[in-house]
Amino acid sequence: MNVWLETIIGVSVVSLISLIGVFFIAFKRDTLQKMLLFLVSFAAGSLLGDAFIHLLPETIESNGFCLETSLTIIAGLLLFFVLEKFICWRHCHIPTSKTHPHQLGIMSLIGDGIHNFIDGMVIAGSFLVNYQVGITTLLAVIFHEIPQEIGDFGVLIYSSYSKSKALLSNFIIALTAFLGAILILVWGSQVPGISGWLLPFTAGGFIYIAGSDLIPELHKETQPKKSLMQLAGLILGIVIMLVLK
Repeated sequence: MNVWLETIIGVSVVSLISLIGVFFIAFKRDTLQKMLLFLVSFAAGSLLGDAFIHLLPETIESNGFCLETSLTIIAGLLLFFVLEKFICWRHCHIPTSKTHPHQLGIMSLIGDGIHNFIDGMVIAGSFLVNYQVGITTLLAVIFHEIPQEIGDFGVLIYSSYSKSKALLSNFIIALTAFLGAILILVWGSQVPGISGWLLPFTAGGFIYIAGSDLIPELHKETQPKKSLMQLAGLILGIVIMLVLK
């Protein structure tokens, strides 16, 4: 029951983050973009830190670094590639504009729903391993979801959604995380060792998101001062995961 309670509380916090976009709607575009770039760099560091400091070492300690582990990491990478390639959805955290267009709002919601479903799975799977891995993975998801949900809210507003409709749509889609979490919690009680493949799978997904989606966005900013701020955000995210080791 402790695992269920920890997971449900964690997923509830992640779902509530879907409402955060409304607090940033009043910011000027330049100010918002500066904030988001730091948050994106911090999220990238957190995801990489959790993958390499917590998830992969835990996997290797339990299962060793065998071929199955390598293939499961690759499966995590490929899943997010497929999501972006065939569902026309991308982890983007830069406000939508004429010079930075996005897919239609409905496509964003579909992709985000699948992403949230997977978030629920990885959070539940991490808590099944132990409390510490669950907390670090939950924090990595939260740090990533903050800029992600701000970006999603901007996509819906740009797609002619009203503020209230955009918030409600984002929140409803965020609830798919509960479905993913419950699936793993129920499945985990029937299939021993489910975390043995879910942890490296999660690590692969985190590495893909950080390396393919977040860091390339940071490269768009070339000013030395802002680049140093981004580097500081990356390091801070990694350090936090290291402190939680």
